[in-house]
Amino acid sequence: MARGPEKYLSLIGFSVICLKMVVSAKTAPEIPTIDQAYSKLSNSITVEWATVPGATSYLLTAEDGDTVIETMVANSPGTVTGLKAATLYQITIRSISAAGRSQASRPKQAKTVLAAPVLEVSSPGPDSILVQWEAVYMAIGFSVSIMQANGLGRIWKENTTNTSLTFSSLDAGTLYTIKAYAWNANGIPGDDSTCNQRTSPRAPVNIQVSFDSGALKASVSWTPTEGAFNYTVKALSDSSEQSCSTTLSSCSISSLQCGTEYLISVLASNDAGSSESSSAVTLKTVACAPARVTIQEEAPGHLSVAWSNVDLGDYYVAFVKSDDGLEVHCNTSLTQCNFLSECGFTYFISVFAYNKAGQSPLGDVFNYTTAPCCASDINPVLVSSDRVEMVWSPVRGAELYETKARAGSRVVECNDTAPACTLSALQCDTKYDVTVYSFSEIRGSNMSCAPQLITTAPCSPEIKSISTDEFSTINVQWQATNDDATYTVTAQGEKGLYQCRSAGQACAMGGLPCGSVFSVTAVAETQAGKSPPSYSVSLETVPCCPAGLMVTQVTQAIINVSWSIGAVTQTYVTVLESHAGQSMCQTHQNHCLLGCITCGINYTVALKAVSATGLTSECAYQSYSSSVCCPLGVKVYRLGSNGIRIYWQASRGSANYSADLYGSKGIFTCAPSAGLSFCDVTEIPCGDVYTVMVSPVAETGQKLTFCPKKIYSVTCSGSTLGMVIYRGKRNAE
Repeated sequence: MARGPEKYLSLIGFSVICLKMVVSAKTAPEIPTIDQAYSKLSNSITVEWATVPGATSYLLTAEDGDTVIETMVANSPGTVTGLKAATLYQITIRSISAAGRSQASRPKQAKTVLAAPVLEVSSPGPDSILVQWEAVYMAIGFSVSIMQANGLGRIWKENTTNTSLTFSSLDAGTLYTIKAYAWNANGIPGDDSTCNQRTSPRAPVNIQVSFDSGALKASVSWTPTEGAFNYTVKALSDSSEQSCSTTLSSCSISSLQCGTEYLISVLASNDAGSSESSSAVTLKTVACAPARVTIQEEAPGHLSVAWSNVDLGDYYVAFVKSDDGLEVHCNTSLTQCNFLSECGFTYFISVFAYNKAGQSPLGDVFNYTTAPCCASDINPVLVSSDRVEMVWSPVRGAELYETKARAGSRVVECNDTAPACTLSALQCDTKYDVTVYSFSEIRGSNMSCAPQLITTAPCSPEIKSISTDEFSTINVQWQATNDDATYTVTAQGEKGLYQCRSAGQACAMGGLPCGSVFSVTAVAETQAGKSPPSYSVSLETVPCCPAGLMVTQVTQAIINVSWSIGAVTQTYVTVLESHAGQSMCQTHQNHCLLGCITCGINYTVALKAVSATGLTSECAYQSYSSSVCCPLGVKVYRLGSNGIRIYWQASRGSANYSADLYGSKGIFTCAPSAGLSFCDVTEIPCGDVYTVMVSPVAETGQKLTFCPKKIYSVTCSGSTLGMVIYRGKRNAE
């Protein structure tokens, strides 16, 4: 393709050279002559020629009709590279000096040898190597040889017209050098290819497996294999595959699964590939931890632990550890164990499966808290009609206490974290089943706690009436609603406390002081306790009768009744009564004047003490005889020179009298003989004025001083009685 232009350029160059030679008078070097041209490599041709004097370099040219390849060389021989294999080339050469370039030499033909086959080698087995290549242009046969790369041993050489060849009976794990070339129809060999290939190793032997049950890890060891670069251990199960790789002769496979049967095999490998798997060794790992563990407290004090059966498990051990550190265990081939338990404890439960490989991994640790204990020393410290207070010792495992009191369909309850409870709003005189339930947040209430029978104190009685009989005994009646109760009635006041007791609905109290105010209450009492007192009822006793009742005759028709004032009395009523009639006086004082009294008559004197509320005391009665009536017709007669006779008319009824004369010269008294109505006073001085009073004398000897007084003048002239002069009369002062 470029040959025409090249010739044109050569002519131009030749002309330029000629011009230079003409101008400079210099000549180009001689044209060299090719001795021989040959090819040893498929991409080059080597040319030999005789040296041209003055030439400093040479230009080799190779043409195949399509391309021109030029190469500058210093001397012979020279090689043109970059050629195509098995191709015929025209080879020319030019010499070059400072004066210029010679013309091309006479051409010489040379053909490049065959290309080297491109080898692909592999080791299909530990004793063979497979060599493969693609067809080589113009090749009719191939020669392949193999030998150990270290030069030891024999050389195998094979000729073939195929494009593959297998060498067998080789040493496993050994590096071999493979050389191959092709030849053409003339038997000329082409380029050769050389490569190294190692045979694959044999499978390892003497596989040993040890199992670490705690780490779920298997340690595998074997006898090293010739030519192996590394090893791969595989643990294959139905559901998974685990492996490890190493350059040593042992390896550990971790993260194995419990309860699994593995086939352990070892592969040796090098750059040629892997060996066949070794004979598999069976490994049974430890069983998995039992699952679906269930814990039941079938009855208080009995724990049942059950679990599911696991693969590869020969037997099981269940461990139960209480929160106080005590641990027990159960060894069984079954899937259930029973343990004794105590209330209020937390138990930590774990179950392991065992086989020849050891103990299963630790599964879930379960905890089970038994119901808290029941309170055993419940002590009622107060039982009243509507309330029960209880205390007990704290119990293990209880976070809260639920106290319930049941009476029929009625339930009263209280919840508290303290070991005490006050049940209020209870019904009096009622039997309650009181149960203290221990509660924990985890387990709830212990429903097995036994109830305790508690009867509330009796109901308060209601006082219906209070009455006083003729003997001043207080009778109290109430309404009773309690069973088998004893009632105590209490009257309390400033003057003391009085009680009566009865199992019925009434009782009587005597001996209460008069003139007092009492607060009366009733209390019911049973074995359960005392009721609250009833509402109080005020009780006022009759006023006290005054002491020292005195009756004093003030006048003939008036008497004065006096007494000492009694407590609480508001009013006194005095009654004076006889066949002739009645006289009455009402007063707030301690005395009373009664008029219209008939003299010389027997009276009965009665005194009533009346309180502000109207209670009346009929006080002591006594008889009183009114004084004898004052005598009438009192006259004085002279008896001789120094005596007088006092004369009067006696009142009805028998009476004793006394006559008194009051003068400036003295007081003179006389008393009549029995049955007489006069008396004489002798040796009375005359010439004086006398006050004369004739008075009845009471049975006590007391003279009544309320009779009228008369004044007489006794003169000293004459000696007759008639000479007594009446001067007038006056009442007693």
